[in-house]
Amino acid sequence: MANDLSTPLTGRKRRNQQKTGRFHFPLARLLFAVIALAVGAVVLRIALVDEPNGGRPSQEVAITTTRDGNTVANQVASGPATITADPQQFPAGSSFTSVAPPGETATATGQVPDRYGALPDLSEETANGAIPRISGTGLSPFVAYRRPADAAIAAGKPMVAVVVTGLGINEQGSLDAIEQLPDDVTLAFAPYGRSLENTVSAARTSGHEVMLEVPMEPFDYPQNDPGPHTVLTGETPRANLDKLFWLMARFGGYFGVVNNMGARFTASAADMAPVMEEFGARGLGYLDDGSSNRSVAAQLAGANKVPYGRAGQMIDANPARASILEALASLEAQALETGSAIGIVSALPISVSTVSEWARELDAKGIALVPASALMK
Repeated sequence: MANDLSTPLTGRKRRNQQKTGRFHFPLARLLFAVIALAVGAVVLRIALVDEPNGGRPSQEVAITTTRDGNTVANQVASGPATITADPQQFPAGSSFTSVAPPGETATATGQVPDRYGALPDLSEETANGAIPRISGTGLSPFVAYRRPADAAIAAGKPMVAVVVTGLGINEQGSLDAIEQLPDDVTLAFAPYGRSLENTVSAARTSGHEVMLEVPMEPFDYPQNDPGPHTVLTGETPRANLDKLFWLMARFGGYFGVVNNMGARFTASAADMAPVMEEFGARGLGYLDDGSSNRSVAAQLAGANKVPYGRAGQMIDANPARASILEALASLEAQALETGSAIGIVSALPISVSTVSEWARELDAKGIALVPASALMK
């Protein structure tokens, strides 16, 4: 009894096993080995056997086609096909004629203009709306939207252009001006009008070429403020271009821009250069209103291949009939001396009516009234 109590348990278990003759089989280890062998077999099959279908049953079936039985399809696929038009709709010898909206050239036909008369190929969508661009074929807004003046240029007469600014703010006043003014007068619209869709469309439908007024910083800014989104000196080029894109998206169909104020901004080459570069990249012209002798616009326009012109006369600086007529006479004298002259006038009723009357007598004086684009190099 004492020996049993003092004997270790392991020794007792071994003796019990020897007495009974039983052996415990390692079942868990055997199952683990079987699973490992199965996994290994699957991995080896995937790695060594090329079977894209994974053992799924497949069957090849012939697919019949009716293509060979379609003679028209075969002709189109193998070469050019001739399509005969209805002789009643298109008689023999007739031709197709493309009709372009007023002010657009023949190269800009075949597209549906938007509500402002802008062509889809000449528009780029931005967060602020569509802005002008050069088309994939190289057609620029300056060429597409300007009013042709080939006959007047070929005549060789001295030429005068008049640009009426400040349109679009007063809808009825703008519509009255569009109706009174000759078609060869260029119309510039401010970017803030609530009825620009009506006024710009009316101007282009009447045959006028149109421009966008871009507000630029004057020397006495902000006491003299051209309006929201004015481009300013000292701001980053990105900030000014963001403002410019907002302004350019107000309406479409314009061939170029004209500055509104901007004596300080146009005198700063560092600030004006990115803006002029953008005009060149988008195929727009630039007209300097001539109010500042310090403007560097001419040099920058030449460097960026921007069609450029400069006004030599502010016609209604004194908005009285006699003063306006005197300024117009000075414009005529400049044209006779140099061959051409550009004048700027506001959309005041007295200015519009005086210019309309004056324009009717120009031809008798041997001077041609032409759109501003005709005098932009």
